[in-house]
Amino acid sequence: MPDPFAMPTNWDRPPTPQPPKKRRWPWVAGGLVAALVVVGAIGAVAEDEKPATVADTAPAPPSTTTMTVTAPATTTAEKALPAATPVAKVTAAPGANAAMAKLNALAVKGRAPKTGYDRALFGEAWTDAVSVEGGRNGCDTRNDILRRDLTGIIFKAGSQGCAVQTGVLADPYTGTSIDFLRGQDTSSAVQIDHVVALSDAWQKGAQQLSPAKRIDFANDPRNLQATDGPTNQQKGDGDAATWLPPSKSYRCTYVARQVDVKTEYQLWVTQAEKDAIARVLSSCGAALPETTAVADTETATPIPSTSTPSPVRPANTPPPAPAYTPPPEPVYTPPAVVDSPSSRTRTVLLSALPAQPLSTPASPGTAANSIAMVTAWPARRRPSRGRVQRTTDTAPTAIPTTMTPTATRSASKVR
Repeated sequence: MPDPFAMPTNWDRPPTPQPPKKRRWPWVAGGLVAALVVVGAIGAVAEDEKPATVADTAPAPPSTTTMTVTAPATTTAEKALPAATPVAKVTAAPGANAAMAKLNALAVKGRAPKTGYDRALFGEAWTDAVSVEGGRNGCDTRNDILRRDLTGIIFKAGSQGCAVQTGVLADPYTGTSIDFLRGQDTSSAVQIDHVVALSDAWQKGAQQLSPAKRIDFANDPRNLQATDGPTNQQKGDGDAATWLPPSKSYRCTYVARQVDVKTEYQLWVTQAEKDAIARVLSSCGAALPETTAVADTETATPIPSTSTPSPVRPANTPPPAPAYTPPPEPVYTPPAVVDSPSSRTRTVLLSALPAQPLSTPASPGTAANSIAMVTAWPARRRPSRGRVQRTTDTAPTAIPTTMTPTATRSASKVR
């Protein structure tokens, strides 16, 4: 019997599929066609370039120069906006005397409270919507001042000559040179200082200005100066009495600018501030105000004479003497009786006997009338047995000073 599980001998394996044969002639034909097309195109380009090459031979050098200038075209194409008017320096007597005259015309008052001050009361920072120089020119106030105070400026691309990208500041406050680079972490190296601080102005008259006038004050180029960032932070809101630039050569210009700004916006100065500004201006040749001469002139003014005699001033009367108030009389307090065994005394009070006439001799049994006879002897600690103590232990009593001329007798000890 054949094995049912045996593999049949006539079993043939299925044929292995063979890949189809590639037809290579289309590729060969396509390659030939492409080669012919390329060769034709090259020939056409060569024919077109022959006249152009001859025509461009002469202007070839200008073409090379134009391509070289195109690289920095972004920077040179930015036309800078007009800069603010440069600051006039005060270093000699003419400018110092002019500033001194304006200083003497300013009102001198005390500093008002800082209550209610806020930076927002002076408008948006560096706004262009102002009526002072540089206002509404399409550029913010900060960049207006940077364009005025920096040199070697390169503008930011696309800012239309407004935003300063880099530059160099010759800082007048410190006398140093600072490289400026626009950026989040580098722009603070150069800051814009309000020559008259906003807070100081608020306490010296700016509270009474209109909102539009305060905005102009905060963006007026006469009151703004680019300077070193840390130095600006050190100044804070100090006036001339509390802070002056470290560079002494710029101090006259600095205080003269403060006087000009306060004159323009009708702000006042404190007495200490005025004295400090006057001292700085005098170091530049300004003449100090002659306050003493004015006082002497006023004193020497003659008084018109009149027929009526001048009233006699009353003599100085001394102030009334204070009324004498006697001190309260002391209240007599008898001393405390100390009943000590060592100081005990025995007092015998005898009853008053009838007085006898002086002619009658005193009998031995009579005693002085109305006189207390006192006999003192050391007190005994214990009375003896069988003896009667007829006296009492009391404090010593005073002997009366008035005596009646009667017969007296001494009290005898009763044993």
